[in-house]
Amino acid sequence: MYEALTVYHGSTEVITNPRVDVGRPNLDFGPGFYVTDIYTQAKDWARKIADIRESSPLLNVYILKQRAIISNCRSLIFEAYDKEWLEFVTQSRLGEKPWEGYDYIEGGVADDRVVNTIRLYMGGYISADDALERLKYFRPTNQICLLNQESTDQYLTFVESQNIADYE
Repeated sequence: MYEALTVYHGSTEVITNPRVDVGRPNLDFGPGFYVTDIYTQAKDWARKIADIRESSPLLNVYILKQRAIISNCRSLIFEAYDKEWLEFVTQSRLGEKPWEGYDYIEGGVADDRVVNTIRLYMGGYISADDALERLKYFRPTNQICLLNQESTDQYLTFVESQNIADYE
């Protein structure tokens, strides 16, 4: 865990003041503002969104006071694609709101590589053990979901926005 961590949000818009109340409700960790500390993951997401919106991909860069937010807020951290993570993401995607009561949630992404396994599990086609066996072969990704506006304003600071095309 870092005192101050550089994090990224891929988008097509400059977001100097992130809002936690504009996200979709049934995402992995709830309807918050999502960032990652993995630069290439954020770039890939920005490109994906830009293709859908037929716009330019941007990378918003922030400094997150990670140690402070984890110490002072209601936090949940998933270290791996494990049963706890699988159940949490499944509940979130089913609209059960397991994220309520948290300000900060961090863990792996249920991205295109992982989502098929989650769908099979959610549909009852495979057991949790089978799903976890499949997930152990995926390279971990990382996402941080900020769910509380006050703590986001206090612990996340905008640095700059980069047009990805300028850095390639």
